[in-house]
Amino acid sequence: GASTTGPNLHGVFGRKAGTVQGFAFSEAMINSQIVWNDKTMADYCADPRNIVPGTSMVFNGVKNTGQLADLVAYLKQATQ
Repeated sequence: GASTTGPNLHGVFGRKAGTVQGFAFSEAMINSQIVWNDKTMADYCADPRNIVPGTSMVFNGVKNTGQLADLVAYLKQATQ
C-alpha cells in the first residue's frame, strides 16, 4: 500500500532501513546501517531515539517486554 504516516512495511524483515522508494526518511535512518531482523526491530521498537539518534519517528517505544515480543512477532508475520 501507500506510504502515508510511515513507510510501507511489506517485506521489512531483511531490508535495509531507510530504503523504501517514495518515503522521505530522516538522514539518521538512511545512515543507520540497520538491516531489519527480530533483534533490530525489537531494539528499535523499544527505544527508537536511542537506536537511531536523530530519527524523525514520533514514537516513544514499547517498554513492556511481553508486548514488545508480541509486536515483533505480529510484524514478522503480517509483513511477509
